[in-house]
Amino acid sequence: MEKMADELKTETENLNPEQSMSSTGLEDDLGKLLGQETLLPKLGSIDLERELDAKSELIDDKEFNIPQVDTPPTLESILNETDDEEETFVLEDPSLLNIDNIDTHSYDTSSVASSDSGDRAHMKRKKRLPDSFSLHGSVIRLSLLKGISAQIVSAADKVDAGLPTAIAASNLIAVGTSHGLALIFGLTKMRQDLMFQTRSFKNQSGETEMCSVDICVVFGTKLDDFPIYQNQALRLCLGSTAVGAQYGAISALSINNDCSRLLCGFAKGQITMWDLASGKLLRSITDAHPPGTAILHIKFTDDPTLAICNDSGGSVFELSFKRVMGVRTCESRCLFSGSKGEVCCIEPLHAKTELRDHPITQYSLLAMASLTKILVIGLKPSLKVWMTFPYGRMDPSSVPLLAWHFVAVQNSVNPMLAFCRGDVVHFLLVKRDDSGAIHVTKQKQLHLHYDLINFTWMNSRTVVLLDSVEKLHVIDRQTQEELETIEISEVQLVYNSSHFKSLATGGNVSQALALVGEKACYQSISSCGSQIFYLGTKSVHVMTLRSWRERVDHLLKQECLTEALALAWSFYEGKAKAVVGLSGDVGKRKAVIADRMVEILLHYTDRTLKKCPDQGKIQVMEQHFQDMVPVIVEYCLLLQRTDLLFSQVYDKMSENSVAKGVFLECLEPYILSGKLIGMTAQVMKDLLLHFQDRNLLENMEACIVHMDITSLDIQQVVLLCWENHLYDAMIYVYNSGMNDFLSPMERLFKVIAPPLSAGKSLTDEQVVMGNKLLVYISCCLAGRAYPLGDIPEDLVPLVKNQVFEFLIRLHSAEASTDEEVYPYVRTLLHFDTREFLNVLALTFEDFKNDKQAVEYQQRIVDILLKVMVENSDFTPSQVGCLFTFLARQLAKPNNTLFVNRTLFDQVLEFLCSPDDDSRHSERQQVLLELLQAGGIVQFEENRLIQMAEKAEFYQICEFMYEREHHYDRIIDCYLRDPVRKEDVFNYIHNILSIPGYSAEEKHSVWQKALEHMEELLLLSPSKAADLITTHFNDQLEGIINNLQVTSAGQPPGVLFMPLHPFGSLQGRWCTWLSSPTVPIHPGDLDVHRQDQFLLFQFLRSLLDPREGINQDLIHVSPCITEQFIELLCHYSPDQVLEMLQVLEFYRLEETIQTTQKHQLHEASSYLLEKKGDVHGAFLVMLEQLQSKLLVLTQEDENSTQSDSVKDIEATLLKTIALCQRNSHNLNQQQREALWFPLLEAMMSPQKLSGSSASCRYSEHLKNLTMQVLNNMAAFIALPSILQRILQDPVYGKGKLGEIQGLVLGMLDTFNYEQTLLETTTNLLNHDLHWSLCNLRASVTRGLTPKQDYCCICLQQYKRRQETSDEIIVFSCGHLYHSLCLLSKECGLETQGLMRWTCYKCNSSNKAGKLCESFSELKKGSSTSLAQASSESALDPQQIQAFDQLCRLYRGTSRLALLTELSRSRGGERPGPLSVSQGDSALSSVFQNENFQLHLAPPPFTEE
Repeated sequence: MEKMADELKTETENLNPEQSMSSTGLEDDLGKLLGQETLLPKLGSIDLERELDAKSELIDDKEFNIPQVDTPPTLESILNETDDEEETFVLEDPSLLNIDNIDTHSYDTSSVASSDSGDRAHMKRKKRLPDSFSLHGSVIRLSLLKGISAQIVSAADKVDAGLPTAIAASNLIAVGTSHGLALIFGLTKMRQDLMFQTRSFKNQSGETEMCSVDICVVFGTKLDDFPIYQNQALRLCLGSTAVGAQYGAISALSINNDCSRLLCGFAKGQITMWDLASGKLLRSITDAHPPGTAILHIKFTDDPTLAICNDSGGSVFELSFKRVMGVRTCESRCLFSGSKGEVCCIEPLHAKTELRDHPITQYSLLAMASLTKILVIGLKPSLKVWMTFPYGRMDPSSVPLLAWHFVAVQNSVNPMLAFCRGDVVHFLLVKRDDSGAIHVTKQKQLHLHYDLINFTWMNSRTVVLLDSVEKLHVIDRQTQEELETIEISEVQLVYNSSHFKSLATGGNVSQALALVGEKACYQSISSCGSQIFYLGTKSVHVMTLRSWRERVDHLLKQECLTEALALAWSFYEGKAKAVVGLSGDVGKRKAVIADRMVEILLHYTDRTLKKCPDQGKIQVMEQHFQDMVPVIVEYCLLLQRTDLLFSQVYDKMSENSVAKGVFLECLEPYILSGKLIGMTAQVMKDLLLHFQDRNLLENMEACIVHMDITSLDIQQVVLLCWENHLYDAMIYVYNSGMNDFLSPMERLFKVIAPPLSAGKSLTDEQVVMGNKLLVYISCCLAGRAYPLGDIPEDLVPLVKNQVFEFLIRLHSAEASTDEEVYPYVRTLLHFDTREFLNVLALTFEDFKNDKQAVEYQQRIVDILLKVMVENSDFTPSQVGCLFTFLARQLAKPNNTLFVNRTLFDQVLEFLCSPDDDSRHSERQQVLLELLQAGGIVQFEENRLIQMAEKAEFYQICEFMYEREHHYDRIIDCYLRDPVRKEDVFNYIHNILSIPGYSAEEKHSVWQKALEHMEELLLLSPSKAADLITTHFNDQLEGIINNLQVTSAGQPPGVLFMPLHPFGSLQGRWCTWLSSPTVPIHPGDLDVHRQDQFLLFQFLRSLLDPREGINQDLIHVSPCITEQFIELLCHYSPDQVLEMLQVLEFYRLEETIQTTQKHQLHEASSYLLEKKGDVHGAFLVMLEQLQSKLLVLTQEDENSTQSDSVKDIEATLLKTIALCQRNSHNLNQQQREALWFPLLEAMMSPQKLSGSSASCRYSEHLKNLTMQVLNNMAAFIALPSILQRILQDPVYGKGKLGEIQGLVLGMLDTFNYEQTLLETTTNLLNHDLHWSLCNLRASVTRGLTPKQDYCCICLQQYKRRQETSDEIIVFSCGHLYHSLCLLSKECGLETQGLMRWTCYKCNSSNKAGKLCESFSELKKGSSTSLAQASSESALDPQQIQAFDQLCRLYRGTSRLALLTELSRSRGGERPGPLSVSQGDSALSSVFQNENFQLHLAPPPFTEE
């Protein structure tokens, strides 16, 4: 130490001889050498500034690369520096800026912020674009502690202090080095007299802008609560390099609560305690834990006499400091032994001063993280384990992390433990109940997509995470939202890997602990209050939360004004997260934020005008202002600062005409939504003129009706409205501004009345005006304002009386001599009778039942009758609307109206006039509406029905019959109504199906429908068939028999038709049954043919399954089906074969006779084949083929080529298909009886060499013959085919040349199939050989484990001492102890042998176990199926489903294929893929329709 001091003294004299003589110790020498001050007394700001100027001369500018400046900075300029300038270290006092004081009023938000952090150089390197900022801006500030960083580097160079290894932060900062020194830095406080001041800065565009730099910006706080630490002074240098050589590097540091003691842990296991006030060594502890292990952690508890240490052996010890008789001692107690699993992280619970009285602090809780679980123990009053929590599966290299913090949950403050290992953070809330017991409650987990190496609480809501790639993530704990992410790789974080590996003591640690230490940085990160310190290899950085004003200003510096406003508004609404710098009541906080937003808005306005492009198209300028101006308007209205909006902002916008226009237009949506209901008169005037100039009349009208009338110049607005036909706005101004409700009506009537009285059609604009008039009248009579709002309650009765009196005026104000009476009512009735009467109906409902209201109603009704009934210029529809309106009013229970009943009779006569056929449907609909509205009581019902039948008003008849429950008569109404005929089926079905009708009513409908069945069939056979199947199934035979009799033209008396159980049948068919001698005249032949076709349509709809009728409901005899087939042969012979394939109930013999009678050969062949007469079916097809071939050969030479060849080809293909379908079930002789005649039939035309037709079509015939040969080769042996050809007398006489092409084609086919067979066999043999070789190599190959520790207990396999323990290695590379596998139920003993399953590869070890036989698939290899025990077998349904799945994906085995091929090649080969016996062909694997041959190259495997 003396030698080092001498060296430092010499160097100091060389630097500054005058100052060196005053040095009295190593600390002062080192402090002067590094250019920093020692302990200073409290000085005034002027004295301190002078002292700083004197000390600055000691700093070597070249060494620290300090640039020369023309004017040195003043103290005031340093304190007012912004983030973009060289920023000094700011450390918040943890006793003042704690979470409970600062973040009490933190708010939620919904955005993630990402921004720059760090020093100025880094910000210039990584300049962010505006789109990288969200509503939160930059949440944190990462700053370099330049003074401390410079001194650390200088100490390493000048005094060989070594590299930094550990850091601890409190009111002091302690940095440990690799050579055993502990550097203690103090912090000198400076204060700012002003709360904040406004400073100018250069933005990215080089323009000067204003921004406030706040030092203290909140109400209710003192200036003394916000200290700013200017200098980082070296106060102490503890230890020496000599001690460092003996003890090794400092591996852990801890400062107690009052900053009076420092504990240092060393890499070789020693522990020292220092007095931070005097710098004296108080204790040197060498026997607190087993020797040869490094100190990984050392932590003071809240009790200054109690500390905890954790060594590289995984053990945890309690250190008790005592002083007996002036002698300082240390007692050690082992809390956790590393032999039970190494502990690699410890964290005692620290309570802040205001929480020292919390009941849980008396337990002195300690959290410990081992490699497999978390433990929480209490050190007081006695040692007790309160909780254990296993990790579960995780990455062995991940770092266990622990962190305590007090949080407020459910109106109580309790500690919460956060722990994680990997990518999942668990939160445990610890509570103490009244009995003194501690309970731990799981909270919501935080799932991440990255692995963590550090977890730190900033406050109760905000946590900071550091992932394995050195990225900081700021997370809101409650919402689990990521607020910001920052890359800190430039910090060059120090890792504690060497201490975890205990390299200083020979590396005698477990491999599992060494693996964790690869990413351990416990001692490189220290938190104090709301600051986090990061220790790098050459620097120290501090991270703090930015204040709310800083975050806003940070966005402003990036020219993100919109984002800055959004962030400020989130503070205003109380929705932001990680808020710092806001306290006091809500009103004061909002006032502070609002003032700042006003400043930003004014700046935004100036910037908008300055940034406007001076040149270019007007559209570019408009787009610029459209992007900027709405933001200003939005926030002014949100802040309710219309005074600012329409004074300063509008005045500035008015300087630019384009900006002024955009400003006025963007007011419209706020006016329409009700957010802006008033403005200054000048702005309103400019707004209307702007809309008028831009021809935005509809927009102008919408704005006027939403504005407060006091904001409008009534004279200007009325003039604009009349000039531009803005009637809504005009009505609004008259009503709201002058309480005049009649003048707008008079003006609108003057527009639409003349053309209506002249009988002219209205223009579109006039129609719109008329509709507005109706709505306006409706609103006035209902007490509502037009077009929105309500009339003042005191004016409602007056307005209603005025409007009624106006409508019922006998003449208008400026009436001509020829004007008809009641012009206003007449005009509205002509314009839209129905809607005007609806308005009156709604008004009548609102009327109170007083005398005046009754008089008004009766008077209006009398006027309506006088106007419409006494005039013939109204249509029936209009008259009907009037009487419908009257009927509804008269039907009300409290009706007081009187209408002469004779008027209703006149209306009935008018509507049912048989002499007038015009508007028949309109008249019927009007009368129906009148009756449905209650007008039925005004008529005599019998007379009404007579007149309706006479006028053919069948809907009226239906309405009346339904009232009288004569539902059967309604069927006649439907059948006689040409418009609704087909609706009769739905009506009958509903009556017979829906409940609610009596049996008698249903029977009458059923009987009436049966009487009209033939008419129903003529109307729609398909719908009739559906109806008969559903409701007349019992009468089906009789209905069909009657149709058959009718179609045959014979009397039906000989047939029996069963009667309905409710009574006898009536009508035409019943007459035939009762009178069997009814004659049929010859003139009815066409009728009988129609009936026969009707029967065919009915049977087709009934029996064809494709028609949609459920065949299970139909029970008919086979003769009916055969009758249908016969009719089908007559009317649609092309569909007979298709129909035979879907029909079921018919007799084959009778049907064959029918098809043969109609010469339908294909249908006959199908039926014969279905009967089992394959040869007969073949003869039918062969005969048809021969006949077509004969026609082909007899064609003349001059005849053109027809479709004969295509017809022959189609018949041949059908014949070949017939032979193929049945050859599998026939013996060889029977097959030859099919195929050889077919071959002979195709070859016979080619023998006629003299035929000209055969010559022309010879090529076609040869191709068809080759098709026969190719298909028959699969069933007939090739020698037999050749022998049969050669035995033909024609070819036996030397004409083989004619069949040379056929024979050669057969041989080519044979050669191709033989080559294909040999190739397939070779591939299968090679595949089987490769599989067997690979299987043998896999079984005999040695296994290489991926690691040398057990994958379950993470212990090295060689350290286990149990004699019964074995080492199990799987082919997947995983290694286990046999006892560990047994504990996880991964071993099963069967027949004296153990069957093992890999625990990690077994994905279903928790879900259940399959059958034991599956583990036999590959012995000695890992499998994905767990071996089953006898107790956990699958149930029968699961086994059946599994077997079915296996059969579905299991193909034919290779051995089966080779056996089949060898059997085919061994004997006489009858065909390429056929067998000699017909029955054995069914057992061939190649005949299976699901057979698939999978040919693929063998998979590549690593040897």
